[in-house]
Amino acid sequence: MVRSLALSHLTTLPRVRSWVVSNPAVDTDAGPLLVRTSLVDDPGELLALLPPDDALAWVHGGDGLVGWGRAAEFRTSGADRFTEASDWWLDLSSHAVVRDDVDVPGSGLVTFGSFTFDDDAEGSILIVPEVVVGRRDGLTWVTVIGLGIAASPEVAPQGAPAPARGTTFADGPVDSIRWQSLVAEAVRRIDGGGLDKVVLARDLVASLEAPLDVRDPLTRLASEYPSCWTFHVDGFFGSTPEMLIRLERGLVTSRVLAGTIRRTGDDAHDLALAGSLARSSKDLEEHEYAVRSVADALAPHCTSMNVPESPFVLHLPNVMHLATDVTGVIRDDASALTLAASLHPSAAVGGTPTKDAVALINEIEQLDRGRYAGPVGWIGASGDGEWGIGLRSAQVEDDGTKVRLFAGCGIVADSVPADELAESNAKLIPVRDALTPR
Repeated sequence: MVRSLALSHLTTLPRVRSWVVSNPAVDTDAGPLLVRTSLVDDPGELLALLPPDDALAWVHGGDGLVGWGRAAEFRTSGADRFTEASDWWLDLSSHAVVRDDVDVPGSGLVTFGSFTFDDDAEGSILIVPEVVVGRRDGLTWVTVIGLGIAASPEVAPQGAPAPARGTTFADGPVDSIRWQSLVAEAVRRIDGGGLDKVVLARDLVASLEAPLDVRDPLTRLASEYPSCWTFHVDGFFGSTPEMLIRLERGLVTSRVLAGTIRRTGDDAHDLALAGSLARSSKDLEEHEYAVRSVADALAPHCTSMNVPESPFVLHLPNVMHLATDVTGVIRDDASALTLAASLHPSAAVGGTPTKDAVALINEIEQLDRGRYAGPVGWIGASGDGEWGIGLRSAQVEDDGTKVRLFAGCGIVADSVPADELAESNAKLIPVRDALTPR
């Protein structure tokens, strides 16, 4: 940790150019990134600080990181997208000059990222912001990143975002009737042997009267789902309940969710439903596959792993999930992004066996998932970071007047198509409500 002059004593210098996958190595002619992190007074709600353009977010329970601007970016695709992104980040961060007066996870040099579910899809990206504001354990800091250290930015609430107007919703290319037939086909394939679980997703298309100011749904999601991780990276946003991987000072944590039931709003009835979920053989089977896939993927990287024998019921405003927190101590030099790559796709979003399940998804799902169900989050220069699964999510498209919402369900031998449709509708509620005019 290197101490230096206050930000107000430093000079504004030009913005660094972006690098893309065609040139994955850092352009040394441009010089290293200079990074400066300092404590600041608490400015209030983090999302309220975001400008309308180039906004980045990862917040949970009021804490987290927000950023804006693009000091550098990296776009990639293909089966090697995680390796290429990891190599780029390692090269970039190893050349950076970092002055960090805070020294907590999320301070110093960080990049936000989001990756596609499928190997062949376009859209995986890492973005290094020009400004990051973070809050954790009562500390708030600002990080400035660029070819030169800029003067301290104004860290204050921006104007209120424009709410979504005139939103209408319609099924995607596969309507609800057709999707139920795909669920039935997946059950038939499972009954035929060789597959235990397949996760099928569907989409809903929202049309708006004016381009979306993504800060509005982000604010609503963070307020209504504070126990989830609300995110935005390059037009992909949502509020995920599932932490794919957290690496912090050697401790590894992964929250596995599989098995879902919709809440009714009646506390007594919901308590009874939670009990039935915890006893459901169908949901427990689905959950076991997901936990096993995560534990198996993490085992080569960890020691002293703890895998609870039974899940707990996670209560969210719209649904309840069976949940298990898998923990371990890192044994090698794997970064949070490396661990995310080893976990993706888990049984929670692909199926079991994963390779065969993903092949069936590609065969019958008839959906371009994009970055839905892919890793989304952030990583720091130390390799620590947090990556969630891009669930309860949506992609802003066209000129901002079209948004695709996604939801998926784990299909096992006992799945009933109508029940799976109802579960998918429940999972669409968070983003759907966030896009519906108040």
